Amino acid sequence: MANKPTMDTPLYRAKDKRVLSMHDLLNYFSQYGSLRVSDLHLKVGLPPTYRVDGDLQRMKGDALDAKTVRLLVEALLSEKELQYLERDRSVDSSYISKDMQFRFNCFYDNDGLTIALRALDPTPIPIEEIGFPNRVWQDIVVKQWGLVLVTGITGAGKSTTIASLIDRIAKDRPCRIITLEDPIEYCLKSSSAVISQREVGRDVPDYSRGLRDCLREDPDVIFVGEMRDRESATWTLTAAETGHLVFSTLHTRDTRGTITRVLDMFPSNQQDEVASQLSLGLSHIICQKLVPRADGNGRVAAMEILNNTYATSNLIRLRKMEQVYTFLQTRTKDIPAERMISLERSLATLVQNGVVSAAEAINWANQPNIFQDELEKYESNRPGTSRAEKVNWDA
Repeated sequence: MANKPTMDTPLYRAKDKRVLSMHDLLNYFSQYGSLRVSDLHLKVGLPPTYRVDGDLQRMKGDALDAKTVRLLVEALLSEKELQYLERDRSVDSSYISKDMQFRFNCFYDNDGLTIALRALDPTPIPIEEIGFPNRVWQDIVVKQWGLVLVTGITGAGKSTTIASLIDRIAKDRPCRIITLEDPIEYCLKSSSAVISQREVGRDVPDYSRGLRDCLREDPDVIFVGEMRDRESATWTLTAAETGHLVFSTLHTRDTRGTITRVLDMFPSNQQDEVASQLSLGLSHIICQKLVPRADGNGRVAAMEILNNTYATSNLIRLRKMEQVYTFLQTRTKDIPAERMISLERSLATLVQNGVVSAAEAINWANQPNIFQDELEKYESNRPGTSRAEKVNWDA
């Protein structure tokens, strides 16, 4: 393409009369870090819009026109990716700057070309800084086999948590790690391990093919970017069942919904068999949400954690999902045989520690009434506090 713009080509006019390049727009992430500024949206008819601490904020400047967005897309994409964009009307890709990494999707909407870009740290966050409510991560990184599912909505930090777990494994264990990602988000260093990161669409056509290949490539640890369909779920469960430690993600909000989502990928006449397979192969489910801090300085992880003990395995096999939550509420000791927690207790702990406000936490609870009960338990244990006192949700 003649005169194709580069990342440093000035293209967008800001309010202060500066003309910014794509690189300049990305520098805003470096100033505050990806935990605070997570996303950038470039859309015809609006100025550049960032997601800051979970909320969208528009830059002060001109609205983007179709020509400018097109030039910004051309700066980001290679010639081959531009061809994919025109053929498929959308394309996934990634970009690495000096101090950060980005994944993005370029697509067409009713107004024309649009870019949705997500910021990532260039290296995984130390596992101690993820925000686990207990020491369950210490159990996970030493496991030899089993399926670990990290779930949550888009932007909940699922990939960050898994990358931190795998990074610790790579540092501590001489093992073989293979990842299947779409696209690759964190560049993992081999350290003690041998790591191969494969990008779907570039190195392998799809997750299912990658998983079939993977089982012949002597892996100890496998990361499947997402269980998207029945075939990829089948191979993921098989990998866990045959002696590999497997990590994957799903877009679900709690542990019971995660189990149900996996079963629902299969026809009803296969679900009993899959439930049995999942009960044997599952290790942990970690459902997480990123909740705004009370001091306004970023967000913090709240987690619901299921440890697949013998008792919970039996419930999964029998598909008694309604009883799973009881174990999340009662098996909470910080010992390997338990280490479970409900999202509501995790949120209540953050409130009790002054990290999150009660008014904010209740908005993120899956079951607000149970969250209130959990918080009142903490309140009743404080000296001089009556259990009958009401929580001020507007604090």
